[in-house]
Amino acid sequence: MHYRFIAIEGCIGAGKTELAKKLSLEFKAPLLLERFADNPFLPKFYNDPIHYAFPVELAFLEDRYRQMDDLKREGFFEQKLLFTDYFIDKCLIFAKNNLQSDEFKLYNNIFKIITSFLPKPDLILYLHKKPEVLLQNIYKRGREYEMNIKEEYLDRVQKQYESYFDSYADSHVIVIDSTNLNFMEKEEDFQDIKSILDLQF
Repeated sequence: MHYRFIAIEGCIGAGKTELAKKLSLEFKAPLLLERFADNPFLPKFYNDPIHYAFPVELAFLEDRYRQMDDLKREGFFEQKLLFTDYFIDKCLIFAKNNLQSDEFKLYNNIFKIITSFLPKPDLILYLHKKPEVLLQNIYKRGREYEMNIKEEYLDRVQKQYESYFDSYADSHVIVIDSTNLNFMEKEEDFQDIKSILDLQF
């Protein structure tokens, strides 16, 4: 398998960005990072999820689409290798968890229209962690607006991911139980994950 587009995925606090950065450096490949901090509705959503679920999800979809469309126009997906710390279908995973059924139906229709011509990852590495470990990581990094996240919410999101991947066929998906892995501080843990990538250059 010749992988060109590799996405690192996982629930909030799984370590997606850190791993994507390390792999990008290791393989000297371009890196696309999610711009979650630019979403003006995110802090409002965590304080009032009922009123801000739809705008927060729509803002994420718009920004992720623009990022990937810009890279597509610039030819990045035709290069040898590209790493990202998300794949755009995560929009559906979070939207299904956060939106009311009628809102999700509308959101899903918009998603299909604007993403139909975007490239799919060749490989997705999905980092699974126990919800209590995810919560510990969230508290450790200390983003104020994430301090109200509950373990139950993380558990629901993670189950949505797993359910989505059960029937997902557009990319090769590898699930990694990373609960006890520390790939930022333990080189052997990082090498274990790196060895999973069957890259051919």
